[in-house]
Amino acid sequence: MNARGMAADRHVPVLRDRIVELLAPALSDDGSVYLDGTLGMGGHAEAVLERCPGARVVGIDRDQEALALAAQRLEPYAGRVTFVHAVYDDVPRALAEAGVDHVDAALYDLGVSSLQLDEADRGFSYSQDAPLDMRMDQSAGLTAAEVLNTYEPAELETVLREFGEERFARKIVGAIVRERETEPFTTSARLVELLKRVVPAASQKSGGHPGKRTFQALRIEVNSELSVWASALPRAIDALAVGGRIAVLSYHSLEDRITKRVLAAGAKGSSPEGLPVELPEHAAYLRLLTRGAEEASAQEQAANPRSASVRLRAAERTRSTQSTQTTDATTKGTHR
Repeated sequence: MNARGMAADRHVPVLRDRIVELLAPALSDDGSVYLDGTLGMGGHAEAVLERCPGARVVGIDRDQEALALAAQRLEPYAGRVTFVHAVYDDVPRALAEAGVDHVDAALYDLGVSSLQLDEADRGFSYSQDAPLDMRMDQSAGLTAAEVLNTYEPAELETVLREFGEERFARKIVGAIVRERETEPFTTSARLVELLKRVVPAASQKSGGHPGKRTFQALRIEVNSELSVWASALPRAIDALAVGGRIAVLSYHSLEDRITKRVLAAGAKGSSPEGLPVELPEHAAYLRLLTRGAEEASAQEQAANPRSASVRLRAAERTRSTQSTQTTDATTKGTHR
């Protein structure tokens, strides 16, 4: 057992029952494949494996500790799960490693995971002092400290303003630049103290913890979350079999905006205006399964505060957009 506890004791998957309700109809056949693009500690995957006994799981995560914890949690289903260490836009490689060429259902649970928030030494939380790392994959990439200490002021201001929607980005960056000239930033506590001094008291009273927006912005920048998501979602849709379903849990308005735009475009079709007859290749290839973005119930938000900001969108694949993709319903469930 992991010294810090079993995954099932540490992680409550957001909207678990609703996700299973949306995806299970596409996973009824033996050999059907569920892609968990952000496996985390395996809570959603466990629910799918329990509900859909004929399905197998391809679980992707860039965090190796998460993969290890998920493997513990899913050990009873070991023969039905393939674990892949990858960033979640690397869908083709993940499926190739699993020996499949398309999937019947997919889930992306975006943002920082329970594991990453709970591990003090990862630096994701502004409530605990830790090294400013924030990498979801600790084997590669710039740390949050390196971003703070090396980015040009204008570049750092853009990160805070765009990814954190921080109104006081310029003021914060000015203070960071002055302090890093004396001593580079290494830990979260020093950054939090700076933010408490710089963000006006009135804003702290009405807008929550002064570190919330800056820490979010740094995390998104360190992990290239928005650019990765913008490429991951179309690739996941491309991998869906006809009749396959995809669900997305977003916790940030910019993530949700990307999701909304991509799913809406697929559900609308692309016929040029004025065309008397819609050509097949311009027809919609998705059907939306949610009306707008769904939220967690008040009861779930009370029981699991991390569900408070979630927005759920889902869609079903209605036709192929690739000549190579199987469209014959009789082949559904054959993935080799």
